[in-house]
Amino acid sequence: MASAPSQQYAFRSQKALGLVGGTPNYEPLDHFQAPDVSARTYQYSADGRLYAYAVPSGVRIFQAESAQLLQELPLPNIVDIAFSPRGTYLSTWERPTKLEDGTQHKNLRVFSASTGEELVAFTQKSFEGWDLQYTLSESHAIRLVGQEIQVFHPANWSAGVVDKLKVEGATSVVLSPGLNPSVAVFAAEKKGAPASVKIYGLTGLAGPPTCQKTFFKADKSTIKWNNLGTQVLVLTQTEVDQANKSYYGETGGFYLLSAAGTFDCRITLDKEGPIHDFAWSPNSKEFAVIYGFMPAKAMLFDQRARSLHDFGTAFANFVSFNPQGRLITLAGFGNLAGKADIYDRRSLTRVTSIDASNSSHCEWSPCGRFLLTATLSPRLRVDNGIKIWHCTGPLVHVHPIEELYQASWRPTPVDALPPFPQAIPPCPAPAPSVQAHAAVAKPAPARPAGAYRPPGARGLEASTAYKRDESGSTSPSAPSTPNGRYSRSPAPGRIHANGRKHVPGAPTSPSPVRAPADSEKRGRKKKGKKDAAAVVDAVDSPRPSIEIQVNGIPNGAASPVNGSVPPTPGADASNLDPMAKKVRNLNKKLKAIEELKEKQKKGERLEATQLKKIETEAEIRKELTGLDITS
Repeated sequence: MASAPSQQYAFRSQKALGLVGGTPNYEPLDHFQAPDVSARTYQYSADGRLYAYAVPSGVRIFQAESAQLLQELPLPNIVDIAFSPRGTYLSTWERPTKLEDGTQHKNLRVFSASTGEELVAFTQKSFEGWDLQYTLSESHAIRLVGQEIQVFHPANWSAGVVDKLKVEGATSVVLSPGLNPSVAVFAAEKKGAPASVKIYGLTGLAGPPTCQKTFFKADKSTIKWNNLGTQVLVLTQTEVDQANKSYYGETGGFYLLSAAGTFDCRITLDKEGPIHDFAWSPNSKEFAVIYGFMPAKAMLFDQRARSLHDFGTAFANFVSFNPQGRLITLAGFGNLAGKADIYDRRSLTRVTSIDASNSSHCEWSPCGRFLLTATLSPRLRVDNGIKIWHCTGPLVHVHPIEELYQASWRPTPVDALPPFPQAIPPCPAPAPSVQAHAAVAKPAPARPAGAYRPPGARGLEASTAYKRDESGSTSPSAPSTPNGRYSRSPAPGRIHANGRKHVPGAPTSPSPVRAPADSEKRGRKKKGKKDAAAVVDAVDSPRPSIEIQVNGIPNGAASPVNGSVPPTPGADASNLDPMAKKVRNLNKKLKAIEELKEKQKKGERLEATQLKKIETEAEIRKELTGLDITS
């Protein structure tokens, strides 16, 4: 076997574009010809043989391993590029424009990657799903035009459309990998008609679908084939959540279908909430799903939708198998903390946890031993850069880059790399960039262990901003609000100099009596002359005070505003004898029991404590009978 390709990765930022060699030193490729202007995008071919980037003046194609320039295409205003699976063809897309002669602008163009010759061109207005989809052997290529699937032979582009299929309401199409490719077509729900997914054999589009499924609550779908192209997972979603539980829409259903039509089912998940992510294992026999409201649940299923393992709940929204299918990553990125857990598929035990905070991109290396995480802009405009972790947890490389837009490993076929060992390999020595990063990194503030204790409990003095003026003085130096309306209330139970005790929530001074003339004017505006007179009478009447007299001053003494104190609500209960109080309490309990029994009759579910309360009814009635009183 030839020497294994290097573990190369590429990056694109606002001011730079580069290729970096892999372990152990991660040195940039000096002979790579980087553009002088900002690049718009870059792409590797699926086999990792070619690398291309687009700049405002054109597209350049390189040999990825040696960074040797192969072709330069003078194509201005290119927005995106894509290679065919074997790197034979390069597709480009630019924004459609209105031509002067009125003809359609053919903004999707296909070139030969080796010669740079333009082979065919199409009109493709939408950027979403703009590229053609090829079989692994590049024998066929398909594209969706309106509701029609068109098939081409790339070896003979001049022959045009060689086969086609029209599916009513088709909104997306996904071509499967594998030796016997199939086409999965999704049609969204429309005018009361259910949504559907239909699977056709690529060589038999004229015949009936080999498998189909209809369902409601489906405005869009996510379709993922396994590597063999024998089974497909379909996740349906709605644009709007009618229950208003999520502004991302509502998850409709999660289905597993076989291309041959021998098996299909809806996968039942035991936690309410959206499906955040799902991924097939490279062996095509199992898949992992992260679902439910946070903390989400992660499960591993086999090819018959039977659960194999429950990873528990965690704050995760990303799942990925390494290319060999030996390790599984469960991580939480985006608005989550960035923690990534790595599990061994054989033992189903956690190998390590990685703290990749602020990451927005995560990707396994082709060898399956390293994990690349990146903080990209504009998701986050600070601390942009790339970090590479070993599968056992240590950080092995750090590459800070300002305004980083794109980062990825160079793809490499699994059979071109050494197999993953039986035992998880040890971590190599970290690159010098890790030590340099540690030297300039800000130390994380240490959090004190244990529960929070206020300053007073720690022997420290509290801030003076929260201290109350216990003297009751109104000196100009005392902090106060402009009009005193929102000032802090005095301490409960504080005794004033006039011998009165302050009641919390009560005014600290007698409320001013509004002049009758002012009240009459207000009353005329709101209620008319008749109501205004009533307001005047109400103002003239004495207002009750809620000041309580203490320190030897009789409670019945008149206040400065009025001469009487209204009775406290419920004060008559103090005049009841002990027997009457007991009867009243028992009657209250019986009334509460009757209410619980009514709820029980209506079918409401009662708690254990409420059921026990109902069981005490006989004892309460017996006690009332002993008091010679019946309820």
